[in-house]
This record gives sequence, C-alpha cells and structure tokens, in this order.
Amino acid sequence: MTEYLVRRVLQAVLVLFLITVVSFGLMHAAPGGPLKVMLAPGMSPEAQLIQMKNMGLDQPVYIQYMKWVGNLLQGDLGHTFKNNVPVGDILWPTVWNTFVLMSVAWGLSMLIAIPWGIYNSTKQYGLSDQIASIVAYLGFAMPTFWFGIMLQQYFAMQLNLLPLSDMYTMGKEGQVSDLILHLILPVTVLTLVNIAAYVKYTRASMLEVLEQDYIRTARAKGMKERRVIFRHALRNALIPVVTIIGLDLPTLVAGAALTESVFNWPGMGRLFVEMAVAREYSVLMSITLLISLMVIIGNLLADLIYALVDPRVQLGRKGGRAA
Repeated sequence: MTEYLVRRVLQAVLVLFLITVVSFGLMHAAPGGPLKVMLAPGMSPEAQLIQMKNMGLDQPVYIQYMKWVGNLLQGDLGHTFKNNVPVGDILWPTVWNTFVLMSVAWGLSMLIAIPWGIYNSTKQYGLSDQIASIVAYLGFAMPTFWFGIMLQQYFAMQLNLLPLSDMYTMGKEGQVSDLILHLILPVTVLTLVNIAAYVKYTRASMLEVLEQDYIRTARAKGMKERRVIFRHALRNALIPVVTIIGLDLPTLVAGAALTESVFNWPGMGRLFVEMAVAREYSVLMSITLLISLMVIIGNLLADLIYALVDPRVQLGRKGGRAA
C-alpha cells in the first residue's frame, strides 16, 4: 500500500508539473497574451515598456514560468492584469460557494440514485424501473440551462415561492434558512442530471453481478434475497460506480458553469466563464490547476475505495496485480 501511494503521489506531481507548463504556455500563446489585457489603448511605447517591466513580462518566458511556479509554492496565485487584485481574494470565496452548492446536489444524488438503482435491479422492467428510465432520458437530453430557466419562471416568477437567483437575499447574508431557499432550484437541476447517470450505472452494475455464478450458488443454498443483495452482490457492484463517483469529485470545486450562470450563483464555474471573457489568464490558470488537483485526488480516492469495497483488490502488490 505504501509503495503504491508513493508511486501515485510521484505521478500526481509529474502530471501537475506538465499542467503548469501547458497552462502557462497557452496563456502566452493566446492572441495578444496578457499584454493585450493589461495595456490600455493609446499607451505610448515608453509607457508600455514600463508596464511590462512592472509585471515582469519583459523577461524570457522560462524566467516568468519559474517565478510563477515559485510563487505558487508559496501560496501566491498572482494578481489580475486589469485591476491588480490578488487572485486568491477572487478565487477562494467562489470555491467555497461552489462546494456548498455541489456537495448538497452530489450528496442528494447519491442518497436517491444508488438505492433506486439497487431496487430497480431486483425489479427489472417494473414501474419504478420505467420511471427511472424516463428520469434518465430527461436528465441526459434536457439542457440544464433551459430546465433552470423553466424552474425560475414557474416557482420564482409565477408562484413566487422561491428566490429567482443569487446565493442570499440582500440583507440576509449568512442566514442558513435563506441559503436553503436559494439552494432548492439549482440543486434540483444538478440532482436530476446526476441521478440520470448514477441510477443507470448502479442498476447496470448490479444486474451484471446478479448474473454471476456465486450469486446463483448463494441463492441455491437458500440464502435470503436481502442477504444476497447486500452481503454478496452490492460490494462488487459498487466498484464501477466508485469510478464514476471518483471522477465526479472535482465538480465539488469546479462547479457547473451553466447552472451557476443561470442562477447567478457566485461559484467557480461562473467565475471561469467571466474570467475567460475578460481574458484574466492568471485566474484561469489558477482555476485549471485547482481542478486538475481535484481530478488527481478523486482518482486516488477511487483507487483507495476499491480496496475497501472489494477485499480482493490488493493495492501495491508486485506487478500491480489484483487477487
């Protein structure tokens, strides 16, 4: 286990290094690069040189990269080009706001989809299974921004039951009850999308496991169906589902750009769209690095959960074999 973790950490460091190189290179390769953002129209050549020197953009690209990485290691994400505001002051509040929204939606999706998928695998083609198929089709096919706008039109504008957008009502910042009301509509949108995937994956995985010989043997011995499902089938069926969950973990901080934009939720997904339009490359690079780090952590957690869900998986064995 220790050797495996060390190897994965080294791989993660290498991947992050490559991501920093690519992100920094793309920033300078973009049309106009950071210069186009920071230089005001009509500036004299002398003023442009002074501005470039103040921002360190007059130095070779590799020197700029080394300084940027050095600052990252010290927790300095840099400053915006237009207003010279620390990136951290803009980024970290949005990360928390997105985490609040996505963790509620993600947790609710797990609580609904996984038990629903397990139940449908035991009642194949029943009413519940057919309803789940309809929900899945809607979740996959229906544009999230359209669904969000429809919810706003009906529940916020016509019935006036829920807030239209934002995270808090002005003057009620920090009130939990007001936050819950603002969460209902965006969480409904995100939950539907997540359920569409999780309930199908869980059902399909359970059906595959229930066809295995050892399940038939357990049933032939007279074991109760509930014990067969939860003691023998579920643990193996959850392995592919864990993969999907691990890959979705980065969304806890990455957010959902369309949903956050529709509901004006001050999260990182909306921030990424705004900074892309404004060409604030320092903010975009920080967001990219944070999401990449979450992807790596998600994959590592998925591998570790494999060992907990299925005792046959032995991480770190020679040759990487699983017994």
